[in-house]
Amino acid sequence: MEFDALLLSRIQFGLTTAFHIVFPTMTIGLALFLAFLEGLWLKTRRDVYIRLYRFWVKLFALAFGIGVVSGVVLSFEFGLNFSGYANFIGDVLGPLIGYEVLTAFFLEAGFIGIMLFGANRVGPRLHFLATCMVALGTTFSAFWILSANSWMHTPAGYSISAAGYAVPEDWLAVIFNPSFPYRLLHMVNASLVSSAFVVAGISAWCILRDREREAMMVSLKLALAMAVVVAPLQAFLGDQHGLNTLEYQPIKIAAIEGHWETVSGAPLILFAWPDMALERNLWEVSVPYLGSLILTHTLDGTLVGLNTVPAADRPYVPLVFFSFRIMVGIGFLLIGVAFLGQWLRHRKRLETSPRFLKLLMLVGPLGIVATLAGWVTTEAGRQPWVVYNVLRTADALTPSLTTGSVAFSLIAISIVYTVVMIVFLGVGAHLIALGPEPAPAGGEG
Repeated sequence: MEFDALLLSRIQFGLTTAFHIVFPTMTIGLALFLAFLEGLWLKTRRDVYIRLYRFWVKLFALAFGIGVVSGVVLSFEFGLNFSGYANFIGDVLGPLIGYEVLTAFFLEAGFIGIMLFGANRVGPRLHFLATCMVALGTTFSAFWILSANSWMHTPAGYSISAAGYAVPEDWLAVIFNPSFPYRLLHMVNASLVSSAFVVAGISAWCILRDREREAMMVSLKLALAMAVVVAPLQAFLGDQHGLNTLEYQPIKIAAIEGHWETVSGAPLILFAWPDMALERNLWEVSVPYLGSLILTHTLDGTLVGLNTVPAADRPYVPLVFFSFRIMVGIGFLLIGVAFLGQWLRHRKRLETSPRFLKLLMLVGPLGIVATLAGWVTTEAGRQPWVVYNVLRTADALTPSLTTGSVAFSLIAISIVYTVVMIVFLGVGAHLIALGPEPAPAGGEG
């Protein structure tokens, strides 16, 4: 494998995207959780809900701040590393990012100060409105970013100008391109799953170490209640997303499933070792007909093989194949943990199950890992196209870019991001160790 400017630029963009996506994944779910907590407090006036709000809002603020800053780097990489992409897609991407600023950033910037610092300066209902507006802003941000990214997978509503650039013709078709609704729901729900298990894992840690045990038990029960809904829902949304991908990006599905030849009544390949050079799987464990049943909902459905396109038009199959299985494997694990938690709660054994609480601590970060694996599957599966079947990634690269300059920036970014992540984990661990503020004298209100 030759580490040229193109490969290093792809690695750099993948690194910065993977780092950045961790924080929006957390803040989308945490913002909605905070709005729910404050709404419960306004309705019931139980002190436990506002104490939990004050605990979780600190972690939200930490993740939110790093997420905003880390996302700026991606904009620079569009122009510096992939100017061909920026020139081609500028008339489409520019307005979509502008819409994000006008909706998401304005809402977040306008209300985040009130949310974080205005509890004692404005009334409780206005503060609740601010929390809701920030939560809405995080969701709007996902809306526009997913719209722009989905257009790269299923471009629609455009034409190619005489200068060779994409020009919007129908903005509704651009925004609501064929894959966008599926990818938006899948990503937002992934944020809810990830946040639910992060909250559950941290709550379990606090319970095991007697950090305001009763309050954190409330937090844990709320997180598990959310998890038992959104974790199974993610499997359904993933299935719908898969059907859409089969229609518009069949080669990506072929890479995900490890099918080199077109086949009817396709098996579901559970495990295999795809070999790009030999164009086959060296070994595999599969279930007959199940692949067609899942992807076409019929036993004899036909799945297109990788060999229907030239080798130069195929993604790197092992990366797509294994990242998908990591995502799905974690997904089913989290579904099982969510239902186990509800069963223990029903049996009134949740508080007296230290093994389950330790399990929650272990699986707490796995929702984020699954989200990252899903993004690898999606983005690597689109290769070698940056705009599917329209613009190749190699043609999107800045012509004057040198291998040395990209290597230097990649090393620098890796060092900076490592330091930032260490600081984030250190400060976050300190906030978690402090736990929620103690209950007022006289018990919960």
